[in-house]
Amino acid sequence: MLTDSPPYVDGIIIHGCFSDHTVADEHFVLRWPDNLPLDFGAPLLGAGITMYSSLRYFGLDMPGMHIGVVGLRGHGHLVVKFVKALGGKVTVISTSPEKKERAIKNLDVDSFLVSSDPDQMLIAMGTLDDIIDTVPAIHPLQPLIDLLKIQGKLVMNGGPLEPLDLPMCSLILGRKIVVGIDIGGLKEMQEMLDFAAKHNITADVKVIPIDYVNTAMERLDKNDVKYRFVLDIESTLKIA
Repeated sequence: MLTDSPPYVDGIIIHGCFSDHTVADEHFVLRWPDNLPLDFGAPLLGAGITMYSSLRYFGLDMPGMHIGVVGLRGHGHLVVKFVKALGGKVTVISTSPEKKERAIKNLDVDSFLVSSDPDQMLIAMGTLDDIIDTVPAIHPLQPLIDLLKIQGKLVMNGGPLEPLDLPMCSLILGRKIVVGIDIGGLKEMQEMLDFAAKHNITADVKVIPIDYVNTAMERLDKNDVKYRFVLDIESTLKIA
């Protein structure tokens, strides 16, 4: 992580979120909305701002737009909530058909595509204004690009470690764009927090005690969490 362990410009090791105390200039401090719970709001500072910034920066925030969301995990479920609050229409694209009921019932998505079903993907070709791809693993981009309308954008956020094949002909013929984004700045982060508080947007989390952290890491390896673990440091960390 960039916020913990690397040395600062003066040589001091940065402890980031593991610090006991932090002193900061007021220009680098965020105002936390009173009606936004800390536990369910904490993931907004990572996955939340990344998804919000993707929508704002690339113009995916207009009411009535039809946005595709690839992957329904930590980042994916938050971008669904933001798009719906902005007045957009959402289609979730996933390899897991068992997620369909939860996506429609709990997240109010408008449609659900199983990416491994060629018939579903064929019917949906050319129907999406833009797509946000949150999947961190290797996966084909051609089927996703085919879902875009002319001049549509595929916004990459998952960050697979290995290179992905990019079908240039599909981009050229459709005037389509593939772009990437990581996170937003402080001004945009404050805007995101205020927007989330106004529209009651929080992450779906499981709050856990500090002594559960090793088990939580094992569950993360198995993708066994919906959708974020949040550590209850205040109540469960015992200071010697």
